[in-house]
Amino acid sequence: MKEERHVIWSNYGLDYEDWRDDLEADYPDLSEDERISLMYEINGDYLDDERANLNVQLSQPILVVGDLGLWNGRRMGYKEIPSGNIRDCLYSDTDYSTWYVDRLGDLRCDAIHHDGTNFYLYRVYKDSASPSQIELLKEKLYRGIATRADITRVTRRLGDDIAKVYGFSIPRQRQAVAMER
Repeated sequence: MKEERHVIWSNYGLDYEDWRDDLEADYPDLSEDERISLMYEINGDYLDDERANLNVQLSQPILVVGDLGLWNGRRMGYKEIPSGNIRDCLYSDTDYSTWYVDRLGDLRCDAIHHDGTNFYLYRVYKDSASPSQIELLKEKLYRGIATRADITRVTRRLGDDIAKVYGFSIPRQRQAVAMER
């Protein structure tokens, strides 16, 4: 089955040919190298637009689960976005990043850097999650033994909130789980 995903923003694989006609029309006095630089600058400005679009305040902090590609192998890790605002997910210190909502309704990011690729999963803590449940999940993430079931027990997906902003549809959660089986 083809993985369906809704890309929010990416700077990976920008193709000048896709931008050429518009940039040549709007900036005829620039060299091709200058227009290519401008393409990257304009695309970077689009990220600011997406942050403005996704200024969605949630009631709990956001958990970022990382599958990290490090120079010495892959590791699991996590961090929290205390603000609980979806726009704050759209920051990266890697060379290339692609944020998207996958077919299960999860916000994800594939982030490429000099050592490899990091894969991030963004989830918000459920209002019903107790502090002890959250701490147990973080402990399992730290130890690298957390399962999808552990994560979904304590958190919920962000895709529903994002789909409302952009007007796309994603399967309801029970349907998505059935599709995964």
